[in-house]
Amino acid sequence: MAPILDHLVIDVCDRMAAGAARLAALGFQLTPLGRHSLGSANHLAVLEGDYIELLGTDVPGGALRPDIAAYPVGLNGLVFRTEDAGALSAALVSRGVPALPAQSFHRPVDLPDGARDEARFRTVRLDRAAAMDGRIYWCEHLTPEHVWRPEWQAHPNGALSVARVLVSARDPERQAAMFRRMFGEAAVAAGADGRVLLPCGPAVVEVAPHAAVRAELGAAAPDPAGRGDHLVLVALRVRDPAATAALLRAGGVAALAVPGGLRVPAEPVLNATVDFLA
Repeated sequence: MAPILDHLVIDVCDRMAAGAARLAALGFQLTPLGRHSLGSANHLAVLEGDYIELLGTDVPGGALRPDIAAYPVGLNGLVFRTEDAGALSAALVSRGVPALPAQSFHRPVDLPDGARDEARFRTVRLDRAAAMDGRIYWCEHLTPEHVWRPEWQAHPNGALSVARVLVSARDPERQAAMFRRMFGEAAVAAGADGRVLLPCGPAVVEVAPHAAVRAELGAAAPDPAGRGDHLVLVALRVRDPAATAALLRAGGVAALAVPGGLRVPAEPVLNATVDFLA
Protein backbone atom coordinates (compact mmCIF):
# COMPACT_ATOMS: atom_id res chain seq x y z
CA MET A 1 0.00 0.00 0.00
CA ALA A 2 2.00 2.96 -1.26
CA PRO A 3 1.18 6.20 0.57
CA ILE A 4 -0.45 9.01 -1.38
CA LEU A 5 -0.97 12.41 0.21
CA ASP A 6 -4.61 13.48 0.07
CA HIS A 7 -4.52 16.76 1.96
CA LEU A 8 -3.11 18.76 4.86
CA VAL A 9 -5.18 20.39 7.58
CA ILE A 10 -4.48 23.79 9.11
CA ASP A 11 -6.54 24.23 12.25
CA VAL A 12 -7.73 27.80 12.70
CA CYS A 13 -10.02 27.18 15.69
CA ASP A 14 -12.63 29.98 15.73
CA ARG A 15 -10.63 32.29 13.43
CA MET A 16 -11.95 30.96 10.15
CA ALA A 17 -12.42 34.34 8.49
CA ALA A 18 -8.91 35.47 9.42
CA GLY A 19 -7.41 32.18 8.21
CA ALA A 20 -9.24 32.43 4.90
CA ALA A 21 -8.09 36.03 4.46
CA ARG A 22 -4.48 35.01 5.11
CA LEU A 23 -4.57 32.18 2.56
CA ALA A 24 -6.14 34.57 0.05
CA ALA A 25 -3.30 37.02 0.72
CA LEU A 26 -0.87 34.19 -0.09
CA GLY A 27 -2.57 33.86 -3.46
CA PHE A 28 -4.90 30.90 -2.94
CA GLN A 29 -8.44 30.73 -4.26
CA LEU A 30 -10.63 29.10 -1.62
CA THR A 31 -13.81 27.10 -1.89
CA PRO A 32 -16.96 28.57 -0.31
CA LEU A 33 -17.39 27.89 3.37
CA GLY A 34 -18.45 24.29 4.00
CA ARG A 35 -20.15 22.89 7.09
CA HIS A 36 -19.56 19.25 8.00
CA SER A 37 -22.16 16.94 9.46
CA LEU A 38 -19.59 16.39 12.24
CA GLY A 39 -20.03 19.99 13.38
CA SER A 40 -16.99 21.71 11.89
CA ALA A 41 -16.52 24.23 9.09
CA ASN A 42 -13.87 24.47 6.39
CA HIS A 43 -12.44 26.14 3.32
CA LEU A 44 -10.24 24.30 0.82
CA ALA A 45 -7.38 25.38 -1.43
CA VAL A 46 -7.81 22.67 -4.07
CA LEU A 47 -4.71 21.73 -6.06
CA GLU A 48 -4.13 19.28 -8.92
CA GLY A 49 -4.32 16.09 -6.86
CA ASP A 50 -4.29 17.20 -3.24
CA TYR A 51 -5.38 20.22 -1.22
CA ILE A 52 -4.97 22.32 1.91
CA GLU A 53 -7.90 22.50 4.31
CA LEU A 54 -8.66 25.24 6.82
CA LEU A 55 -10.63 23.59 9.61
CA GLY A 56 -12.43 24.95 12.63
CA THR A 57 -15.70 26.69 13.40
CA ASP A 58 -17.11 29.72 11.63
CA VAL A 59 -18.68 30.92 14.90
CA PRO A 60 -16.31 33.32 16.73
CA GLY A 61 -15.90 31.93 20.22
CA GLY A 62 -17.88 28.85 19.22
CA ALA A 63 -17.24 25.32 20.45
CA LEU A 64 -14.89 23.17 18.39
CA ARG A 65 -15.47 19.58 17.33
CA PRO A 66 -14.21 17.39 20.21
CA ASP A 67 -11.52 15.61 18.17
CA ILE A 68 -9.92 18.90 17.09
CA ALA A 69 -10.59 21.04 20.16
CA ALA A 70 -7.27 20.15 21.81
CA TYR A 71 -5.12 21.39 18.94
CA PRO A 72 -3.77 24.94 18.65
CA VAL A 73 -3.85 27.03 15.50
CA GLY A 74 -1.40 25.46 13.08
CA LEU A 75 -0.66 22.66 10.65
CA ASN A 76 -2.02 19.67 12.58
CA GLY A 77 -3.47 17.17 10.08
CA LEU A 78 -1.57 14.79 7.78
CA VAL A 79 -4.06 12.95 5.59
CA PHE A 80 -3.41 10.06 3.20
CA ARG A 81 -5.75 8.74 0.52
CA THR A 82 -7.63 5.46 0.54
CA GLU A 83 -10.09 3.89 -1.88
CA ASP A 84 -11.81 1.74 0.79
CA ALA A 85 -11.82 3.06 4.34
CA GLY A 86 -13.51 0.04 5.85
CA ALA A 87 -11.08 -2.47 4.38
CA LEU A 88 -8.14 -0.21 5.25
CA SER A 89 -9.10 -0.01 8.91
CA ALA A 90 -9.21 -3.79 9.19
CA ALA A 91 -5.92 -4.20 7.31
CA LEU A 92 -4.15 -1.66 9.50
CA VAL A 93 -5.34 -3.26 12.72
CA SER A 94 -4.17 -6.66 11.46
CA ARG A 95 -0.67 -5.17 11.09
CA GLY A 96 -0.67 -3.79 14.60
CA VAL A 97 -1.46 -0.21 13.62
CA PRO A 98 -3.82 1.42 16.16
CA ALA A 99 -6.40 2.52 13.59
CA LEU A 100 -9.95 3.44 14.56
CA PRO A 101 -13.07 2.22 12.72
CA ALA A 102 -14.06 4.03 9.53
CA GLN A 103 -16.22 7.11 10.04
CA SER A 104 -18.66 8.60 7.50
CA PHE A 105 -19.63 12.26 7.18
CA HIS A 106 -20.67 14.82 4.58
CA ARG A 107 -21.12 18.51 3.87
CA PRO A 108 -23.46 20.34 1.47
CA VAL A 109 -22.00 21.68 -1.76
CA ASP A 110 -23.50 24.00 -4.37
CA LEU A 111 -23.14 22.78 -7.96
CA PRO A 112 -22.35 24.97 -10.99
CA ASP A 113 -25.90 24.53 -12.32
CA GLY A 114 -27.42 25.91 -9.12
CA ALA A 115 -28.41 22.56 -7.67
CA ARG A 116 -27.20 21.35 -4.28
CA ASP A 117 -25.65 18.00 -3.41
CA GLU A 118 -23.43 16.53 -0.70
CA ALA A 119 -19.67 15.94 -0.70
CA ARG A 120 -19.33 12.60 1.12
CA PHE A 121 -16.30 11.08 2.82
CA ARG A 122 -15.16 8.12 4.89
CA THR A 123 -12.09 8.46 7.08
CA VAL A 124 -9.87 6.17 9.15
CA ARG A 125 -8.00 7.86 11.97
CA LEU A 126 -4.90 6.76 13.80
CA ASP A 127 -5.38 6.62 17.55
CA ARG A 128 -4.11 9.95 18.88
CA ALA A 129 -1.87 8.30 21.48
CA ALA A 130 0.12 6.57 18.72
CA ALA A 131 0.57 9.57 16.43
CA MET A 132 2.64 12.70 16.57
CA ASP A 133 1.09 15.71 18.29
CA GLY A 134 -1.41 16.09 15.49
CA ARG A 135 -3.83 13.93 13.54
CA ILE A 136 -2.84 11.25 11.03
CA TYR A 137 -5.66 9.74 9.03
CA TRP A 138 -6.85 8.46 5.67
CA CYS A 139 -9.68 9.88 3.55
CA GLU A 140 -11.88 8.06 1.06
CA HIS A 141 -13.62 10.47 -1.30
CA LEU A 142 -17.03 9.09 -2.24
CA THR A 143 -17.75 12.18 -4.38
CA PRO A 144 -14.36 13.46 -5.63
CA GLU A 145 -16.12 15.47 -8.34
CA HIS A 146 -17.41 17.75 -5.58
CA VAL A 147 -13.86 18.56 -4.42
CA TRP A 148 -11.60 18.69 -7.49
CA ARG A 149 -13.57 21.17 -9.59
CA PRO A 150 -11.61 23.08 -12.27
CA GLU A 151 -12.96 26.46 -11.22
CA TRP A 152 -11.44 25.93 -7.75
CA GLN A 153 -8.02 24.79 -8.95
CA ALA A 154 -6.79 28.02 -10.57
CA HIS A 155 -4.82 29.97 -7.95
CA PRO A 156 -3.38 33.48 -8.45
CA ASN A 157 -0.10 32.25 -6.92
CA GLY A 158 0.14 29.46 -9.51
CA ALA A 159 0.09 26.67 -6.90
CA LEU A 160 -0.04 23.19 -8.45
CA SER A 161 0.55 20.60 -5.74
CA VAL A 162 2.08 19.90 -2.36
CA ALA A 163 5.79 19.14 -2.76
CA ARG A 164 7.03 18.73 0.81
CA VAL A 165 5.66 18.38 4.31
CA LEU A 166 8.07 18.88 7.21
CA VAL A 167 7.58 17.37 10.65
CA SER A 168 9.71 18.37 13.63
CA ALA A 169 10.34 15.38 15.91
CA ARG A 170 12.38 14.50 18.98
CA ASP A 171 13.08 11.03 17.52
CA PRO A 172 12.32 10.69 13.78
CA GLU A 173 12.91 6.95 13.96
CA ARG A 174 9.90 6.58 16.24
CA GLN A 175 7.67 8.05 13.55
CA ALA A 176 9.49 6.03 10.89
CA ALA A 177 8.62 2.83 12.75
CA MET A 178 4.93 3.75 12.61
CA PHE A 179 5.16 4.63 8.92
CA ARG A 180 6.70 1.20 8.24
CA ARG A 181 3.83 -0.51 10.03
CA MET A 182 1.36 1.61 8.10
CA PHE A 183 2.86 1.33 4.61
CA GLY A 184 5.55 -1.37 4.66
CA GLU A 185 9.31 -1.44 5.16
CA ALA A 186 10.14 -0.18 1.68
CA ALA A 187 8.03 2.96 2.02
CA VAL A 188 10.49 4.76 4.30
CA ALA A 189 13.92 6.09 3.30
CA ALA A 190 16.73 7.69 5.26
CA GLY A 191 17.65 11.32 4.64
CA ALA A 192 20.50 13.55 5.75
CA ASP A 193 21.00 14.73 9.33
CA GLY A 194 18.88 11.99 10.89
CA ARG A 195 15.85 12.77 8.74
CA VAL A 196 13.28 10.20 7.64
CA LEU A 197 11.58 10.45 4.23
CA LEU A 198 8.17 9.10 3.23
CA PRO A 199 7.51 9.64 -0.52
CA CYS A 200 3.78 10.11 -1.10
CA GLY A 201 3.28 10.42 -4.84
CA PRO A 202 4.43 13.89 -5.92
CA ALA A 203 4.95 14.93 -2.29
CA VAL A 204 7.46 13.89 0.35
CA VAL A 205 6.78 13.82 4.07
CA GLU A 206 10.05 14.59 5.86
CA VAL A 207 10.50 13.97 9.58
CA ALA A 208 13.52 15.82 10.96
CA PRO A 209 15.03 16.22 14.44
CA HIS A 210 13.96 19.34 16.31
CA ALA A 211 17.50 20.74 16.09
CA ALA A 212 17.62 20.29 12.31
CA VAL A 213 14.28 22.05 11.92
CA ARG A 214 15.44 24.95 14.08
CA ALA A 215 18.61 25.22 12.00
CA GLU A 216 16.66 25.24 8.73
CA LEU A 217 13.75 27.51 9.63
CA GLY A 218 15.10 29.78 12.34
CA ALA A 219 12.70 32.62 13.03
CA ALA A 220 10.44 31.46 10.17
CA ALA A 221 9.33 28.42 12.21
CA PRO A 222 5.84 28.21 13.71
CA ASP A 223 5.17 28.39 17.42
CA PRO A 224 5.01 24.82 18.80
CA ALA A 225 2.20 26.06 21.07
CA GLY A 226 2.74 23.21 23.49
CA ARG A 227 3.08 20.51 20.84
CA GLY A 228 5.87 17.94 20.85
CA ASP A 229 6.40 16.21 17.50
CA HIS A 230 4.45 18.43 15.13
CA LEU A 231 3.95 19.56 11.53
CA VAL A 232 5.78 22.79 10.77
CA LEU A 233 5.93 23.45 7.02
CA VAL A 234 4.16 22.84 3.73
CA ALA A 235 5.97 23.49 0.44
CA LEU A 236 3.99 23.94 -2.75
CA ARG A 237 5.04 23.62 -6.38
CA VAL A 238 4.05 26.70 -8.34
CA ARG A 239 3.87 27.35 -12.05
CA ASP A 240 6.09 30.45 -12.06
CA PRO A 241 8.03 31.33 -8.88
CA ALA A 242 8.82 34.82 -10.17
CA ALA A 243 5.13 35.53 -10.68
CA THR A 244 4.39 34.16 -7.22
CA ALA A 245 7.05 36.42 -5.74
CA ALA A 246 5.56 39.44 -7.50
CA LEU A 247 2.08 38.62 -6.21
CA LEU A 248 3.35 38.32 -2.64
CA ARG A 249 5.25 41.60 -2.87
CA ALA A 250 2.19 43.37 -4.26
CA GLY A 251 0.14 42.08 -1.35
CA GLY A 252 2.69 43.13 1.24
CA VAL A 253 3.50 39.54 2.25
CA ALA A 254 7.07 39.14 3.51
CA ALA A 255 8.94 36.24 1.94
CA LEU A 256 12.50 34.96 2.19
CA ALA A 257 14.59 33.51 -0.60
CA VAL A 258 15.36 29.81 -0.14
CA PRO A 259 16.96 27.32 -2.54
CA GLY A 260 14.47 26.76 -5.34
CA GLY A 261 11.95 29.34 -4.28
CA LEU A 262 10.44 31.45 -1.49
CA ARG A 263 9.56 30.97 2.16
CA VAL A 264 6.77 32.78 3.97
CA PRO A 265 7.49 32.70 7.71
CA ALA A 266 4.84 31.45 10.08
CA GLU A 267 2.60 34.10 11.64
CA PRO A 268 -0.16 33.84 14.26
CA VAL A 269 -3.16 33.47 11.93
CA LEU A 270 -2.01 30.18 10.33
CA ASN A 271 1.02 29.37 12.51
CA ALA A 272 2.58 27.39 9.65
CA THR A 273 5.59 28.02 7.43
CA VAL A 274 4.77 28.03 3.71
CA ASP A 275 7.28 27.53 0.89
CA PHE A 276 6.66 28.15 -2.82
CA LEU A 277 8.99 26.13 -5.06
CA ALA A 278 9.67 25.72 -8.76
